[in-house]
Amino acid sequence: MNVQIKSSGGITLVPVDSRLMADRKIFIEGDITRESACEFVKKVLFLNSEDPQKPIDVLINSPGGEINAGMLIYDVIQSSKAPVRIYCVGQAYSMAAVLLACGNHGRYMLPHSETMIHEPLLGNRVGGNSSSIKSISDSLMESKRKMNRILAKHTGKSEEEVEQATSYDHYLTPEESVEFGLCDEIVSFDRLL
Repeated sequence: MNVQIKSSGGITLVPVDSRLMADRKIFIEGDITRESACEFVKKVLFLNSEDPQKPIDVLINSPGGEINAGMLIYDVIQSSKAPVRIYCVGQAYSMAAVLLACGNHGRYMLPHSETMIHEPLLGNRVGGNSSSIKSISDSLMESKRKMNRILAKHTGKSEEEVEQATSYDHYLTPEESVEFGLCDEIVSFDRLL
């Protein structure tokens, strides 16, 4: 989708994502993959080089995705010199909920958004010999511990409370998300303007 930008030189069509990027708004939408994580890194690098003091707004509407890709985004958010404010504008499920929770400069949800937290899932069918399956299982358990530690750190809950909450697909309303510590405040859309 393109938008028209008027200037003294006339009217130019610009992709809406580029126009929003100029306003320091980045989207995490759809599945979180290696490709989308790398695009996110590029955008945050650019915005930090442009002005490391001015906030970046990250808008999430995602069902989650790959743990390693999500952890790359997490690391960038945590170490960005520019303040990163995070908004859930629809859904923040699974890894996307972890990313919502990790905002250090404001974590917000629109009134009808939703979060969901759960244990890490296997992405592919498991096959192989018993040693391979044990290795996959050990890796999955370590991912579970890592995600629970991160959620505990950012929500103020104990690891045991997080483990209990993530033992099943736990859907939370904005009010429940605030109470659990996944976000700070419920805001209206005009906050993004």
